[in-house]
Amino acid sequence: MTTKKANLIAYDPSGIFLDDTGVSPADLRALAPRLEAARTEVLDEDLRLLAEGVVPKEKDPLDAAFLELPERILAEYRADQSGSELGRILQTARRLQNAVDRVVVLGIGGSYMGARALMDACCEPYFNELDRGQRGSRPRMYFEGNNVDNDASQGLLKLLGNGRPAETIEDRWAIVVISKSGATLETAAALRQFMAALKQSLGGDSQKLAKLVVPVTGTSGKLFNLANALGCNELFRVPEGVGGRFSVLSAVGLLPAAILGLNVVSLLEGAAAMNEHFRTAPAGENAVLDYVGAGHLLEKESGATIRVLNVWSKALESVGLWYDQLLAESLGKEGRGATPITAVNTRDLHSRAQQHQQGRRDKLFTNLIVDSWRCDPLRVGHSELDQDSLNDLADKALPEIMTAAIQGTNEAYHGDGRPTADLHLPQVDEFYVGQLFQMLMLATVVEGRLIGINPYGQPGVEFYKKNMNRILGRR
Repeated sequence: MTTKKANLIAYDPSGIFLDDTGVSPADLRALAPRLEAARTEVLDEDLRLLAEGVVPKEKDPLDAAFLELPERILAEYRADQSGSELGRILQTARRLQNAVDRVVVLGIGGSYMGARALMDACCEPYFNELDRGQRGSRPRMYFEGNNVDNDASQGLLKLLGNGRPAETIEDRWAIVVISKSGATLETAAALRQFMAALKQSLGGDSQKLAKLVVPVTGTSGKLFNLANALGCNELFRVPEGVGGRFSVLSAVGLLPAAILGLNVVSLLEGAAAMNEHFRTAPAGENAVLDYVGAGHLLEKESGATIRVLNVWSKALESVGLWYDQLLAESLGKEGRGATPITAVNTRDLHSRAQQHQQGRRDKLFTNLIVDSWRCDPLRVGHSELDQDSLNDLADKALPEIMTAAIQGTNEAYHGDGRPTADLHLPQVDEFYVGQLFQMLMLATVVEGRLIGINPYGQPGVEFYKKNMNRILGRR
């Protein structure tokens, strides 16, 4: 079992060791040499091949540069706070905070899911509903370009004024568009539509438009060319050797996070702390390796091909959805790979629990638990109207009820031989969310190496794109 250390996420797989699963602590210990060999491959061989630029066919693509990204960005920032990439991100964020009241992030998949997860996890609940003062003058943030939903796009354009002249800061808005190539149809179409509305709101002024469209893209491609044609004041890079779903700790996630006023330095420091833990802790004390080992054993020994991430905080739902993409795109290949599902509890105990409790025995339940809530405990409270029969719980607070729900759910699952594991987040802030992102990314690539599946690339995604373009009459 992973030991809990100060300032680190803790992982406890003891709930998988049940008679019905056929998995014991000895099995996890026996897997340790293979887990540590996979770690060595990820840390040494993959990074060496990437640095040399000679990638064998079986490892192509090799997007392993995310591994060292937190340390590199932090080192550059500490050496040159104004001229470094992170320094420029922070400067752009401050400029937009002072210029606009809304920012629309256009991107799909890894180009927006990490940013959305950061907003939902680290901002105040109902952030976009707060007035500008309550938001600390930080812009509201919306996410589009991730679908071709006509009504959703029209609804957001209407909210933004449908091109109405931007006379006050409350009327002004900006676009952050994220796409490595700029060729993804959903994002490209949205950029054209939203940019037309933004230009109209600026009275057709192209110079003002260039200041309020901030691209995050590659060093070439359609979006890069469009940004140059627009004369965009700032342009940030999607790093080479970093795949979209592994890019949350690059400008892809850092720019939206900085615009929201989040502590992006702490976010990167958390990821770097997880890297250090991953590199140095042995199996049995290593959250990443033990997480991989538990999932692998349950899939192999008891057919647990569905991995349910039970998120016990609404703030972490988007983190779960980000992880759904990470696991599905990375390991869902060659007719293999576990299926990820995110459940938000206690909400989804009233929709999914029946199937989870008495349905097929093909699931591993991982509880993502918040140990310390950011707000003061809210008690049920005493009432003269006790028709709801809650006065016996009047002195109980919501965190106590949540703890009872987690314990009660685990006991119910264990009573029927259904495996669980607990992943403890000391609190929800940038440092620990950075740890969580990095842990799950590391675990995903380690498992890929363990089972012989390349965790990078997503060749299956290209099929729908080709068919969609053909049906639309495009080559």
